[in-house]
Amino acid sequence: MMISDTVSHLETMARQIRRDIITMIYQAGDGHPGPSLSCADLVTALYFAIMEVDPANPQWSRRDRLILSKGHACPAVYAALARKGYFDLSELPQLRTLGSILQGHPDMLKTPGIDFTSGSLGNGISVGLGIALAARINGLHYHTYVITGDGELQEGIIWEAAMAAKHYQVGNLIVFVDYNGIQSGGRTEEISGLEPIVPKFEAFGWHCQVIDGHNFTEILTAVANAKATPAIPSVIIANTIKGKGISFIENNNAWHKRVPTKAEWEQALQELGG
Repeated sequence: MMISDTVSHLETMARQIRRDIITMIYQAGDGHPGPSLSCADLVTALYFAIMEVDPANPQWSRRDRLILSKGHACPAVYAALARKGYFDLSELPQLRTLGSILQGHPDMLKTPGIDFTSGSLGNGISVGLGIALAARINGLHYHTYVITGDGELQEGIIWEAAMAAKHYQVGNLIVFVDYNGIQSGGRTEEISGLEPIVPKFEAFGWHCQVIDGHNFTEILTAVANAKATPAIPSVIIANTIKGKGISFIENNNAWHKRVPTKAEWEQALQELGG
């Protein structure tokens, strides 16, 4: 498949993922639309173009792993897993309901395809490092991908993991920072600014790239570049828009955790071509 065909397919799938996100949150009456829509393109690219996985065998030992460190954005991953065939689409409306396989944060014991139970922020890179090291110990060659929020980078354990990843030359660890500039309490720069972010990671010895996190060509190219530097871990700073794809949610932090009304849900679907 030519790169243009791949990008076109991913753009179509991402619109569907966004429709699934806003619909399941509307039906569940709970959830985090802003963070989920922000990372939807990263999730789409990973599941439908990058990662080697087998939905029929979720525990395949050689599979690539995804750690969603910003676990409250799980509707994006749930939609991708369902569209990939890990479980039936009929499960999506059960988001956050009692007894559902789709918890409010990812649970690896309940949901096929989930590799890490995440809730408390800031832990994903450390866990990803451990999983990536396990590949080396077991003689396997999978990649471990982590999606972390920008606000998470304010936590110290992130930088302990960054130091250790370079020390152990864990080149099969690739981290995406969903850099939308907004965390739950407000704008990231006003709460505890991260800039200059690239020199920070470079000082820890990481391979660094900055991309448009909604541009599939840039996402695919960045991952290819990361894989071409196998001796050191990679971080991809993905500049994104919180709530991307729905006009009244974009850059509006009131939608960090909020449920659309019926009229808002219908408008969102219309904007997304659904």
